[in-house]
Amino acid sequence: MYDRGSGSSSPSEQTVHLLAAAGKAVDALMTERLRAGGSSPLHRSVLTTLAEWGPHARRDLAAQMDVPLAGVSRVIRDLLAQGLVQDMVVNIGGRHEVVTLTPSGTAALTAMQDDMNAVQDVLLGSLTKGERTQLHYLLRRVCATAARLGPVSSASS
Repeated sequence: MYDRGSGSSSPSEQTVHLLAAAGKAVDALMTERLRAGGSSPLHRSVLTTLAEWGPHARRDLAAQMDVPLAGVSRVIRDLLAQGLVQDMVVNIGGRHEVVTLTPSGTAALTAMQDDMNAVQDVLLGSLTKGERTQLHYLLRRVCATAARLGPVSSASS
């Protein structure tokens, strides 16, 4: 929880701590919502990736998401059991097994996105529409800069 009176008096240090605290709150709320629905952030990511990029082989899906193949395979087994994805065999330059989203998977992803919107509404409830737009713009710039920097090396610590 944010405590206005604690921490550094340096605005730049406060900003870094506030960004970290906000990120933790978002992760916790999103994970809680997903778990309540029987899913995880990785389940949501697999469904989102399939919705955005189309059918994938498991190995390609893991590479696209930068997640270990074992984790993706475990989630795909869960999603297959729930009828949210299906396996298909494709014969293009050899036999390939690909995973694709089902209509039930698309509906489940829509429900997950509605939950994420509800999390956003809770967290940003005290902001006006204009402030939300401005925050979105600023966070996109911060994230773009972070992406350009790439992984931070612990050697410089």
